[in-house]
Amino acid sequence: SSNVSIILVRHGETALNATRVLQFPDTPLGERGMAQARAVGQRLAAMRPVAILASDMSRAWMTAEAIAATTGLPIRPSKLLHERNFGDLRGRRFDDLDHDPISAEQGPPNGESMPVFRARVLQAFDEMRNLRASLQGDLVVVSHGLVIKVILAELVRRPTGVAAPERLGNTSISIIGAQAPHLTELIDCTAHLDQGIADNKHTVAGV
Repeated sequence: SSNVSIILVRHGETALNATRVLQFPDTPLGERGMAQARAVGQRLAAMRPVAILASDMSRAWMTAEAIAATTGLPIRPSKLLHERNFGDLRGRRFDDLDHDPISAEQGPPNGESMPVFRARVLQAFDEMRNLRASLQGDLVVVSHGLVIKVILAELVRRPTGVAAPERLGNTSISIIGAQAPHLTELIDCTAHLDQGIADNKHTVAGV
């Protein structure tokens, strides 16, 4: 695009997304998630980005690898882009819990509270802005549902009356201006997915 942009991409679907389990860092993409990643890779290749920054958790890294395959770009790893850490709740089924840890401000045991998580996302946002400022083209950032949700809800300017999405689709694209006030050009778009690999709305965003 002619605007100076950062393209945010959520990772593809994992088997644990589909079964609504709070995930460990090394959960890989499932077969459907790999197909989604290939589809978003094709879409992004047409947008001609110049760099990829990705969470090095398996599900995001594998998604980034599919984008690297179509764009020919190397991937820069970032731990700041990791999903919120749910600590001792990881491996538990979301539907078995007696509360919603995703919306809770207080962190689970050995996990991140929302204030700690928000501070990390702000650091990640600074990292992507600084990297984008050093580039002569658009930056792809591959991360996780809750990370992208905080960015869209709190760090950018959305059109009047447009709320940040409650959950982001697997491999959805959101495009934000790289310079303040960081206008959003696109939010949570999965137009690249055909019906066979469409986003599964029953998965829990952010886990």
